[in-house]
Order: sequence, then C-alpha cells, then structure tokens
Amino acid sequence: MPNIHQAVLICAAHDKVFDALASEKGISGWWTPKATINAQLNSFARFHFGPTYYKEMKITELTPFELIKWHCTEGTDEWIGTNITFKLIPVTKENLINNYPEIQGQIEQQTNDAATLLIFNHDNWKSYTLMFAECSYTWGQFLKSLKLFCETGKGKPWPERHLNG
Repeated sequence: MPNIHQAVLICAAHDKVFDALASEKGISGWWTPKATINAQLNSFARFHFGPTYYKEMKITELTPFELIKWHCTEGTDEWIGTNITFKLIPVTKENLINNYPEIQGQIEQQTNDAATLLIFNHDNWKSYTLMFAECSYTWGQFLKSLKLFCETGKGKPWPERHLNG
C-alpha cells in the first residue's frame, strides 16, 4: 500500500506544536479555518474545505505532546480508511545532529536550540493515483504552513494555500 511520509523540523516547543494539531484554533491556523475538533480519544473531528466538502476523522490515538492518530471515516473515497499520524519528538540541536543526520538541511536552518521534530504519516492508501500524488504534494505544503504557524503565529491554511501557492 502506498504511504505518505514527511519529516519536518519546527522551531517551537512540542506542546505548542501539539496544540496546533489538537485544537480548533490551531488547525484553523494552518490547515482549514472550518474545523470542529475536540481532542478526546475516539471522538470525531471534521475539517471543512468549501461549502459542501469535508473530511471526518476519528481520533484513534492521543498522547498529549507526543502522538495524534486519526482514521478517516468520511471524505473522498480514496481518503476513507486511511490513517494520519503526527508524532512529535522534542529535540535539541545537538540531539538532532547526533541522532537525525539525514535531515541535515533542516538542522542547518534551525534558529534556536530547542525544537520539535514532526514525523508525519498518511498511510493505507489503496493505490498510487493522481489523488495520492496531489495529496502527497499538498501535505508537504500544509506541513510548511504548520511550521510557519508554530514559528510565527501565521500559517497559510486552505484556501490561501491553494490560491497563493
């Protein structure tokens, strides 16, 4: 099965990144301004993209400041049954250099000592399709928006992300 995997270094504390992923205010700041989420295990979160289209996720794992896992229950057919995981690893620059040398380019751009390494997975796609490719690209853009939101307080959520590139 195809899977989307990303690693993003965010120059912000892991509790701040977790809040951006687990609260309506946070999600609205980097992904979509029309979000309904209550960060409770087995609850459902809904993310609107336009007047009639939305994605609904069941929160299947929730470990504060460490892990969030969603299971898609509603959306386009290709999304239904997929799993999205956000794993947060608090790191220092020294820890990154010693333990994660494969992200050297991101480490070099780190502006402060403490940061959060976000490991993102969107797994269990049925096949490699044009939608899979588009979502892989778009997740990269939205994770950049998450990084901006956590570091500067201003992300580029939908539809701004799609309108302004």
